[in-house]
Amino acid sequence: MIKPPVLSIIAVIIAFNVNNIAGQEKEKPVTLKGYVTTLQNAMFDSLSGPVSYNNILHNRLNFKGYINNNIILGIELRNRLFTGDLARTGNFYSDITGRDNGWFDMSWNVIKENSFFLNTTIDRLWIAMKLGKLEITTGRQRINWGQAIVWNPNDIFNAYSFFDFDYVERPGSDALRFQYFTSSSSIVELAVKADSEDRVTAAGLIRFNRWGYDIQFLGGYSNSSDIVAGAGWSGTLLNTSFRGEISWFYPVNKGEKSTLIATAGIDKIFYDNSVLQIELMYSGNPVALNDINILYSGTLSAKDLAFSKFTAFGSFTWALTPLLNTGISAMWFPDLKGYFAGPSLDYSMSENIDLSVIWQHFNIHTGSIKTRMNLAFLRLKYSF
Repeated sequence: MIKPPVLSIIAVIIAFNVNNIAGQEKEKPVTLKGYVTTLQNAMFDSLSGPVSYNNILHNRLNFKGYINNNIILGIELRNRLFTGDLARTGNFYSDITGRDNGWFDMSWNVIKENSFFLNTTIDRLWIAMKLGKLEITTGRQRINWGQAIVWNPNDIFNAYSFFDFDYVERPGSDALRFQYFTSSSSIVELAVKADSEDRVTAAGLIRFNRWGYDIQFLGGYSNSSDIVAGAGWSGTLLNTSFRGEISWFYPVNKGEKSTLIATAGIDKIFYDNSVLQIELMYSGNPVALNDINILYSGTLSAKDLAFSKFTAFGSFTWALTPLLNTGISAMWFPDLKGYFAGPSLDYSMSENIDLSVIWQHFNIHTGSIKTRMNLAFLRLKYSF
């Protein structure tokens, strides 16, 4: 069986050959964007205890090629150099980093030494073909069906963790996707993907606009284990953005419990460009949080977003000056008798250079053990 990224490469070769045969002499435009960041991190339980220091030098490259008016090719990759205490702990950290959850393995630890390792990952490799109102995309791509901001139970193809702030692009899926634009504000979608364990997700979605709201319904088969049905919305309520999602996962195997996950929230921008955001989540079948590292592993599914029956989130961002933003976010886990708090500071040093200071504090009970962890980050980012 030919896997989706291979189909992308074959399609690109065919497209270029067809283009050459057509005799189009015009040079095809290609765009390149990306950034370079250095992320310094300190991990500690308390200021009086031991501290683990780590650094990631991260370069991202985003290529997009316009083969003609109807065919677009996208290739995006991230190169990351890991140094510090975690890189010196053996193969565990490098093996987790080098693991690719997609159907096709496109992550490589290019260099691995005792004190550092270099990883290259292609997280986008797709080709999109437009045929009137129909758009077909094949390859590794981001299928974003989420409407809410913090948690996305509708995002059944590539869910992500709120805490992984340094991966703004979010993970992609090795998938085949059909999008039919019935109007400027409505769409019908069909998509199918497979992952590294040959688990299949196949689903359809319809989205339309009514009463000033974008409303969607979806249904399908998730991770070869659950029948899934869901709905989502986003719009305005009393001059405030109101959005949410709900998904129901019914296991194929008898004896397992079904899972209902729902989230809803508001966000409001004030006259001084400050932003208030509140979001709540309910899960009838939350999963156990035995290890905080799972929040950064990239293996979470839309079914596994909740670790407490009820979870509450709030954040406030304030622009102190046009160049300086400060913010605070917090999350409450009643079942874990704990919370998360995360202040941040972002400063625009120039048009394409940004400095960020971020602190993440966890204080929760995992099983019978009380876990307290602090992660402090200093990031310098150059975009091009």
